Amino acid sequence: MEIKFFDTKEKKKTVFKPIDLKEIKLYVCGPTVYDRAHIGNARPAVVFDVLFRFLRYNFGKNCVTYVRNFTDIDDKINKQSMDTGRSIKSITDETIKWYKQDMLQLNVLEPSKSPRATEFVGAMIKQISILINNKNAYQDDTGHVLFSTRSFPDYGLLSHRKLDEMNFGSRVAVSDNKRDPLDFILWKPSDEKTPGWDSPWGRGRPGWHIECSAMIHELLGESFDIHGGGIDLVFPHHENEIAQSCCSYPKGGFANIWMHNGFLQIEGEKMAKSSGNFFTVQDLIQMGVNGEVIRMVLMLTHYRQPLDWTRQRVSDASKVLNKWRLLCAGKRASKSPASSVLAALADDLNTPKAFAELHELASAGNYSELLSSAQFLGLMEQDLNEALPTIQLSDFETKKIKSLLRKRFEAKKVKDFVTADQIRKKIERVGIILQDKSDKTEWSLSPNFNRKKMKDL
Repeated sequence: MEIKFFDTKEKKKTVFKPIDLKEIKLYVCGPTVYDRAHIGNARPAVVFDVLFRFLRYNFGKNCVTYVRNFTDIDDKINKQSMDTGRSIKSITDETIKWYKQDMLQLNVLEPSKSPRATEFVGAMIKQISILINNKNAYQDDTGHVLFSTRSFPDYGLLSHRKLDEMNFGSRVAVSDNKRDPLDFILWKPSDEKTPGWDSPWGRGRPGWHIECSAMIHELLGESFDIHGGGIDLVFPHHENEIAQSCCSYPKGGFANIWMHNGFLQIEGEKMAKSSGNFFTVQDLIQMGVNGEVIRMVLMLTHYRQPLDWTRQRVSDASKVLNKWRLLCAGKRASKSPASSVLAALADDLNTPKAFAELHELASAGNYSELLSSAQFLGLMEQDLNEALPTIQLSDFETKKIKSLLRKRFEAKKVKDFVTADQIRKKIERVGIILQDKSDKTEWSLSPNFNRKKMKDL
């Protein structure tokens, strides 16, 4: 079976030809661990979990090495430590634990390796030294080490940008200590309150971009098969990875194929805390949205397209999964997924087409292949609750909800966002979905509304 993936660099689907059939190598940029994973963070985790499952099926369970890192060196983490008085390690350890728990609820498999950036600082220092020796990097008089972007002629090929046409200051920081506005930081000095490591350039810490390059080289080598991540990482992060890695190890090709998932929005709007439409995975779970329902909604849109998370899609996915579970009750899964489902995934992970094939299997009464194919996609591995009947709220319950929404509105009016957020979470734990509009808050019952929890309001 011919497998094709869309390569961001080539801007077209390309036939997947592994470097080594005995070890397919996949790297995906993981989360920065300072807070709960939001639903946008969950999308790449699910997308590349599907890819991981598909590659293991085609090339062998033990023939795929999947690396997804944890960024535990970051100024956001440092700020949270200073704001809360907690140690950086306690924050990152807790957040990594939360992330793994959340991904488990979405049936995301553990990657082969999950390195933490702090474990590879020595490798980062080594690579920066190579770049300096190769004249691709320089140290300024403030203790920073910067990569000389114009020393790499192919800079911009991934994002399809020309050096002289790039917009400085948007996603590229402008600084007086740079020889060129596009140069980026490899190493920066640390003060007494900031985490730091000894280096030839003084006590400091690595820049974000060098972290992934160093971990990739140590764990996957100079060349590997696929690099994945969100579309927002194409520039400058992945562009910078290519530059520093290819200049450090010019005999290697770095990533053969680049795969990027699209953005996620909520009810047609950008997800933002200020808009009241910001959801963590745990928020959704506490609202009563089953983890497999979350997973299915994230797969219903092709990974390269923008995904619109809506209440209707959550409701539809819940109903479909409940229907399929009932159809497959007492059935034994076939030995392999349906060939039509595998063919859909071989065409650039076309999950919408795969789900269309699942519906065909259900209609044809082929429940054994339906079960096997759904499980292959990470669904129906756990029991799902039966579809809930339509619920009519009493006048008292309706008045209670409206009263809380008024209190939340008043809290937001005086900028008491802590109280407003507490009220929102309290309502959502019952299984009530809130959607803030410009002049009002709409609410509805989720498929997993729990009437018993109404007493907690």
